[in-house]
Amino acid sequence: MRGKIIGLTGGIGTGKSTVSQMLRDLGAYVVDADVWARRVVEPGSEGLREIVEAFGEGVLQPDGSLDRKKLGAIVFREEEKRLKLNQIVHPRVQQGMWQETTDYWRDHPGEPVVWDVPLLIEGTAKRFVDEIVVVYASPATQLRRVMERDGLSEEEALHRIQAQMPIDEKRAVATHVIENDGPLEFTREQVQALWQRLRAESRSGPSSCR
Repeated sequence: MRGKIIGLTGGIGTGKSTVSQMLRDLGAYVVDADVWARRVVEPGSEGLREIVEAFGEGVLQPDGSLDRKKLGAIVFREEEKRLKLNQIVHPRVQQGMWQETTDYWRDHPGEPVVWDVPLLIEGTAKRFVDEIVVVYASPATQLRRVMERDGLSEEEALHRIQAQMPIDEKRAVATHVIENDGPLEFTREQVQALWQRLRAESRSGPSSCR
């Protein structure tokens, strides 16, 4: 029996990973897009083979694994190459996430599943989700956190933030917003309330099947 898929997203420095961990602590089953993004390009995978075909063997480490730093340097500033990489990786990631989700539902029918996807709204994964949760922090908070966390200058941090869809645009399409500008306890209270509501809905009746 199919449950709801709750898409969790945010922006750099908004605290999505913090909220994802809070949901795990509450018992949520979280399917992580970043985990699948690593799996689908492991040595020997079809995904890695296509990346090498597209970008050359210079993106490999000596042991044959993907050098993410080198690949990132190639695609970060060139949209055409970034789109090419996404065409290779994203469908495989979504297929893996969907398989993991359906495997979970076999043992936990009707339960909500959280999809943790950084580029949920920008990409095609949103067609799988029933509700969208955006973790929000003001652009000023984003800037401060990214500078502190990554040891970047203001210019470098701004460049990374501006390379993403503005967080206010993501907020505008959210089903739910978790405000994460303030104390961590305030964030936790919002996450607990949201998860309680989602669990109550899953007990009240099954979601329609796809």
